Amino acid sequence: MIAVIIPSFRVRDHILGVLAGIGPEVGKIYVVDDACPQGTGNFVKENCSDDRVEVIINPKNLGVGGAVMAGYKKALEDGCTIMVKLDGDGQMAPSLIPKLVEPIAKQEADYVKGNRFYDLRYLRKMPGIRRFGNSMVSFISKMACGYWNIMDPANGFTAISATALKYLPLDRIDNRFFFENDMLFRLYTIRAVVRDMPLQAVYGNETSNISISKIAFQFPFKYLNRLFKRIFYTYFLRDFNIGSLELVMAFIFLLFGFIFGGIHWLRSVETHQPATAGTVLLAGLPIILGFQSLLAFLHYDVANIPQKVITED
Repeated sequence: MIAVIIPSFRVRDHILGVLAGIGPEVGKIYVVDDACPQGTGNFVKENCSDDRVEVIINPKNLGVGGAVMAGYKKALEDGCTIMVKLDGDGQMAPSLIPKLVEPIAKQEADYVKGNRFYDLRYLRKMPGIRRFGNSMVSFISKMACGYWNIMDPANGFTAISATALKYLPLDRIDNRFFFENDMLFRLYTIRAVVRDMPLQAVYGNETSNISISKIAFQFPFKYLNRLFKRIFYTYFLRDFNIGSLELVMAFIFLLFGFIFGGIHWLRSVETHQPATAGTVLLAGLPIILGFQSLLAFLHYDVANIPQKVITED
């Protein structure tokens, strides 16, 4: 059974239209009122007669991630097999749900997410600042999360299998706007298969709840945290392979080259004597080898994307 989870915060003006657009392929709809000041949950109870709709009201605001986690947990309790996360602001087309869940139903993926960058026709309709920002964030997310094959990581139109969801530490996933990126990191740790689905976003008169200043301050540290954790888990804790060796060699060569070169450069400045050709070679060669090893590691990492769908034990 397919379930749709709709985190709701300041979406009262759009929620009924979103609910009306969800087709018969969906068996359950969970509207999670995340302490919405507009009372979206009660508004849905009073104005929506769809028997599939169940309203969950969080007593305090948990953030978009916390709201989705509440919906995921309830859907798992109710025996749903595929969970779709759909925003309540009308930017995502509910008519695309069958296409979104198809790879999961065919056991070709564990997690499917929207991608607004696939079709150039869609890109022309996206505001320029969003195109640039999402491109930069996508590249950083690829490094941090390990899914080099996907784009648009912040896209919130997603579907996940119940099998994969059961393996995730739901209580440890980021509750705020880093939620989508943290989901990708957690999915990589369980070696889940992630696929993109091309779609067109709709930009209307909706109001974003995202604080740019908070994102600019918090996201870089969170990306670094996930990057180091992923590298440690994948290449040192769970396995030690050729990629691990390439990364270790890159670290050793680069560290030696920069330290050795830095020491002799400072000595040359103090003594006003240029370094010898041999000294320059001893500093430069390890740096070159270090970058070559780092590139070899990145090549291995790109090829190390999960390919096998998670199945029940």
